[in-house]
Amino acid sequence: MGMTMTQKILAAHAGLEQVTAGQLIEADLDLVLGNDITSPVAIKEMEKFNTQSVFDKDKIALVPDHFVPNKDIKSAEHCKCVRNFARKNEITNYFEVGEMGIEHALLPEKGLTVPGDVIIGADSHTCTYGAVGAFSTGIGSTDMAAGMATGKAWFKVPSAIRFVLTGKPAEWVSGKDIILHIIGMIGVDGALYKSMEFTGDGIAELSMDDRFTIANMAIEAGAKNGIFPVDDKTKAYLEEHTKRSYKVYEADEDAEYDETYTIDLSSLKPTVAFPHLPENTKTIDQVGDIAIDQVVIGSCTNGRIDDMRIAAKVLKGRHVAQGIRCIIIPATQAVYLQAMEEGLLKIFIEAGAIVSTPTCGPCLGGYMGILAEGERCVSTTNRNFVGRMGHVNSEIYLASPAVAAASAVTGRISCPCQLD
Repeated sequence: MGMTMTQKILAAHAGLEQVTAGQLIEADLDLVLGNDITSPVAIKEMEKFNTQSVFDKDKIALVPDHFVPNKDIKSAEHCKCVRNFARKNEITNYFEVGEMGIEHALLPEKGLTVPGDVIIGADSHTCTYGAVGAFSTGIGSTDMAAGMATGKAWFKVPSAIRFVLTGKPAEWVSGKDIILHIIGMIGVDGALYKSMEFTGDGIAELSMDDRFTIANMAIEAGAKNGIFPVDDKTKAYLEEHTKRSYKVYEADEDAEYDETYTIDLSSLKPTVAFPHLPENTKTIDQVGDIAIDQVVIGSCTNGRIDDMRIAAKVLKGRHVAQGIRCIIIPATQAVYLQAMEEGLLKIFIEAGAIVSTPTCGPCLGGYMGILAEGERCVSTTNRNFVGRMGHVNSEIYLASPAVAAASAVTGRISCPCQLD
């Protein structure tokens, strides 16, 4: 019986020639990730273990990014806990203010994620790194503690769903629209504990930033992970960002999939997820007239340089509508610097937006964009649950940077194609 791409990676890391869906395995880890919210819990758990240090100081990444720069005393204490742990254990990959970024944008940028890796992170969107052909998945803080101590983790081998992407997306259709379309099609539990494996000639039409966005939101369909094949674009990205060696795994021709979906990218339209689930999608022509109060462009889903460029393309020569708050958050210091050098920040500020240092803040209702009762926000983040960005009676509409920027200009959910 053939294996999927994910199953091959897990088999190799478990020291097995073959694995099958549902099998329990213990696999070696290439990277263990934590942030300022999840790491303190893991650190306290690790203190209970009979171990004096981490398994490998080079294979742990600690990235305070959710409430940084610290928004209050509690968040400052959390970061202090992580900082002290990193110093004590001489953690190589510790990134704080000045060097930091949103973890799932920062780690690939730093070259810490490569094809064939097994990566766990105490953050549900750790599945992002499937964009470069790694098996990466979110875990709880206790599993993070065990991973830091032993370098191993238990997994149930997932079955898989194959998504065959064909064609070329139209203008203003991006990775965000593709993954929202898929989630709208299969539902938030449509890939529950399964691997979402993407293939097809349409992948060549997607930038790496598109792929990071798609893999990032695999968890919003309930998936264990999302994963892309390694092609020339992947290799070019890796050449630019890392010196690590890696191994490319490909699915067997007779690999088993629970379902196969074929999606013609040329047929897709800009897509918006209505409150209060990512599956509640409508194409831009189905949205209707919905007034908004705030726009957020950023996050681990859409805070990369392509996202900044698209937002700037829409906002250039235009102005944010009266009464609309437009918050733009480059995902890393490198993205921030590149956006500055390309003149994008000037475009944002002249358009009436504000630009923040990298942070997850508004995405999880932390700070830098909390919603009051009755307010509506168009956001490029990944979740629109009840109360996710503030008051339980606020509303979040998930969209691409293009739609978010156009909506900031009109004060209503809009597509750039609807601007004058």
